[in-house]
Amino acid sequence: MRLQKIGFIGLGLIGGSIAKRLRILHKDLVIIATAGHAATIEAAYKEGLTDNASPCELSDFYDCDYIFLCTPVQKNMEYLRLLKGHVCDRCIITDVGSVKTLVALLCMLIALDNDTQACLMAPTEILATQHFETIYKLASPLGINIKLLTGSTGKAERDIIHRQLRDGSLHILIGTHAVIEDNVQFRNLGFVVIDEQHRFGVAQRARLWAKNRIAPHVLVMTATPIPRTLAMTIYGDLSVSVIDELPPGRKPVTTLLRYDDNRMKVYQAIGRQLKEGRQAYIVYPLIKENEKLDLRCLEEGYELIKETFPQYKVCYVHGKMKPSEKDYQMNLFASGHAQILVATTVIEVGVNVPNASVMLIENAERFGLSQLHQLRGRVGRGADQSYCILMSHHKITKETRRRLEIMTSTTDGFVIAEADLKMRGPGDIEGTMQSGMPLELHIANLATDGQIVQLARDTAIEILDHDPEISSHENAILRTELAMANSNIIDWSRIS
Repeated sequence: MRLQKIGFIGLGLIGGSIAKRLRILHKDLVIIATAGHAATIEAAYKEGLTDNASPCELSDFYDCDYIFLCTPVQKNMEYLRLLKGHVCDRCIITDVGSVKTLVALLCMLIALDNDTQACLMAPTEILATQHFETIYKLASPLGINIKLLTGSTGKAERDIIHRQLRDGSLHILIGTHAVIEDNVQFRNLGFVVIDEQHRFGVAQRARLWAKNRIAPHVLVMTATPIPRTLAMTIYGDLSVSVIDELPPGRKPVTTLLRYDDNRMKVYQAIGRQLKEGRQAYIVYPLIKENEKLDLRCLEEGYELIKETFPQYKVCYVHGKMKPSEKDYQMNLFASGHAQILVATTVIEVGVNVPNASVMLIENAERFGLSQLHQLRGRVGRGADQSYCILMSHHKITKETRRRLEIMTSTTDGFVIAEADLKMRGPGDIEGTMQSGMPLELHIANLATDGQIVQLARDTAIEILDHDPEISSHENAILRTELAMANSNIIDWSRIS
């Protein structure tokens, strides 16, 4: 279908960015829009982004080929109902929710407008595929060439991707670790997105950084910064933007700590959720029983769960399964044909099932804060109240109990990362160590003296604002000390 007319409901940052890109690529395309403020449409008209100078009536959208809903989620639902009687059968309507994927896409569009390419790397094939489907849906109508590269991509498709990357006709590449292979060469890589950055090592991210003569801009995304990442934020090597609001209609996940003697009550609570039509995850630390470790395992747990909930379909997934079998089991759960998914931490990222309202984590004391927070993030994706239940033994160390109590007290990823920093240390800023205490600071301790470090950072910024080259007489001592301190330092700031 050749696009002739595009409509926008809302024309703020998101809608305006998409409209601008469309106008660049298709100058003869008719673009109409409506917005809450007439001034917004008037400004867009003066920029040449729309063909109407005042907000359109809904009836004006009748012959649109494509309509973008660019308002808050609740408003989008309202407009969707109103549009039903005003659009033709062939019209495609899509919404652009306020999620991190969209933030990444908008940055990519800016990169493309500056004649560079963009790349997004995700840690799993499932997550990479989800990003590809979301971005393709939004960006392909704009004439943007987007490809997916993973370990399972066939040779013929790989050859096409490699050729188009080199000649510049491939604009956005989305993939797993496959994108950092030596034979993946870009014509001009300008922007890199690394999702779930805590799942990648510094050296891996550096390989993307080195794929252009001029280092690309880098956006790293995570729900829970690891201690090293938070330490780099404090130091000033990373600039941070935080999305800390839930989408409209979503509720914070309720996190509960329960012990083995509460197991039957926990199962009863899960049963009530299943009876209401919800779904549940049950996560185990091991696949098979280990004689050396007194831990619950997936194989035994799968049989127990089937016996406990005989009226419900139970599926399972773990890291040692073949990709095809893993996809089959995941699709059973995602489609609603299975009500319970028994799994290992393979589901930590890339799983989106809005109907799932319960996450039960067995032997929660064996997991780190970052991992627990990531697992908790698999629920709470719909409008229903969701629950994360941490199962543990009574006999755990004081530090372990404190870690679990932190999880029950907050859902804020940065608060959790701060606690993790205090408990585990900042890690190696210049290397691969993600936690621990390799740095012996003479004055401050990153775990306890964050305010002092912040003051030092602010002072450094003030000095650089007034004396960027540090060439003034009063900064002579500072210049000498910096030269000595930086003689053997690798700058990882753009990729970590």
